[in-house]
Amino acid sequence: MPKVFDRHAPPFDRLTEPEIEEVRAALDIGYFRAGDVLLHRGAPAEALYVVIKGAVEERDASEVIDLLGPKRLFDSRALVQGACAHDFVAAEETLAYILPRDKALDLMRRNPAFAAHFYRETSDKLEAFASRSEKREVGALMRAHISELSLTPAVEIDGDLTLADAGRLMNERHVDAVIVHDHGQTGIATGMSLAKAVVLDRKPLETRIGDVARYDLVTVSPQDFVATALVAMTRHAKRRLVVREGETFLGFLEDLHLLGFIAGSSPVVTGRIERASSVADLAPAAREISAQVERLHRQGLKVQAIAEVTSDLNRRLMRRLFELTAPDSIRRHGCLIVMGSEGRGEQTVRTDQDNGLILAEPVDAADLAAFRRRFSEALASFGFPPCPGGVMVSNPEWSRTVEEYESDFRRWAVVPEERSFLNVAIFYDAQAVAGNARLLDRAKQTLIDTLKGEKVWLGHFARAIEQFTVPVGFFRSFITAEGRKGDALDVKKGGIFPILHGIRAIALELGLTETSTSRRIELVAAWGVFDADFAKELNQAFLFLSELKLDAQLKAQSGLGDGLVRPNEMSAIERDLLRDALFAVKQFREIVRRHFNLSVF
Repeated sequence: MPKVFDRHAPPFDRLTEPEIEEVRAALDIGYFRAGDVLLHRGAPAEALYVVIKGAVEERDASEVIDLLGPKRLFDSRALVQGACAHDFVAAEETLAYILPRDKALDLMRRNPAFAAHFYRETSDKLEAFASRSEKREVGALMRAHISELSLTPAVEIDGDLTLADAGRLMNERHVDAVIVHDHGQTGIATGMSLAKAVVLDRKPLETRIGDVARYDLVTVSPQDFVATALVAMTRHAKRRLVVREGETFLGFLEDLHLLGFIAGSSPVVTGRIERASSVADLAPAAREISAQVERLHRQGLKVQAIAEVTSDLNRRLMRRLFELTAPDSIRRHGCLIVMGSEGRGEQTVRTDQDNGLILAEPVDAADLAAFRRRFSEALASFGFPPCPGGVMVSNPEWSRTVEEYESDFRRWAVVPEERSFLNVAIFYDAQAVAGNARLLDRAKQTLIDTLKGEKVWLGHFARAIEQFTVPVGFFRSFITAEGRKGDALDVKKGGIFPILHGIRAIALELGLTETSTSRRIELVAAWGVFDADFAKELNQAFLFLSELKLDAQLKAQSGLGDGLVRPNEMSAIERDLLRDALFAVKQFREIVRRHFNLSVF
């Protein structure tokens, strides 16, 4: 009976002490020479194996997809699904614990927590890990539910009340905002809106409060996380949200309520941006946006929410900069766009500029030249480095009329070269930030229509997923936490890029206008390219890899790393999840290869 068996290794840490003793009593130890096959693909798994010493290769046909070292177990999937999906071959002399299948299944029947480990798919494990990490690391702000915060009471009044009566009531109740019900509409009136109506607009005190209320309420639930409120405040430029449960108004959540939890909250940054009257006024807000990424990450906010907040703030910053630097002719006849990760809403750590300008018609050359220079120079002064590829407003190729863009789209479709593919990828991810958004809608639809049915061109476009692959040898660093220090992975190249570009290629073929990678995955699944379960797994893999990338970037900024991911610095569960995420990437590559028939290119 092996007394040295580690009962703290997952999933055995979910067993009770008596169950652990049952495991120890049932365990056997097997010895395998290099090349011995422990489990055959397609065959049932008669036992659960846990490596003690040595290493076991998991093979998909002739390719090694994982290398299992000490404390790693296999093949749990085969236990519950009936047959092995891969071969498991000893890579060297190996010792392994062998737990008979019947005993493992008996424990699963009696211990739901133990069983959950084997039945959950990769996507669920990724979600569970994210939730567990969040509970462990998140700060008070991001962990709190809105119901845990003190709210400003919700005072509800009828729209027929006069301004004088409403003001008197607000003073008596010591509130600065009230809920207004007026002929089926529900809105909000604030002390500021009353003062503006009386002092600036010279409205009589007998005016109905319903006539000055605003009816654009942004509501949240008491069960929502405070992080959700933070995103809503930023996105809608609101200083207060209405907390509502069903038909009941519980109160107001104001930005002041959040300031006690987080310094430099995004609603405050939003206010700074909106109040800026010069380019110099925007500089502090730009610095705060950059600093906030690290702060939110440290507090445990998930990468998707960090990207949403950061993208919203960056777009507000650029919109205000556009208003401050663009002459009237460009403001009236132009559309400022952002591209790349900013366009996809996936920007976290600040990278180089990816922006452009679409004009409805030619404008004064001097005005355009001055704007190009002022806008790009201002962004550079805010810490947005110039784009090495010149994808920015200062480059005439990316600030011109819609007809000129459309002419290039047709040329790019005729000439299947790397520059054409890159330009299409960049423009297809564009989002409007300021000005006439219909110009971007027109240009993007022209791009989609131009490439519709161009299967050969789209195949060449999709082939970029083959640029970066994860070397088979990389998986050797997954054996133990003490893996070679030199083993490292650029997760952007090896994992994130194949997902975002592969899904971008399919979305372009389908004519989708959505830019978010997560949303594209969902929509492509709805078109039947792959099923909903794989869509969930692929999206969770994308978010997990994005989390690793952000963590590595922030460490590099602090001088604690080089932006690469090293398995020897990861926990056992992180290494397992990285393996699973990269396997999802591998599966997705195969889907893209088959979809575009890349073998003929």
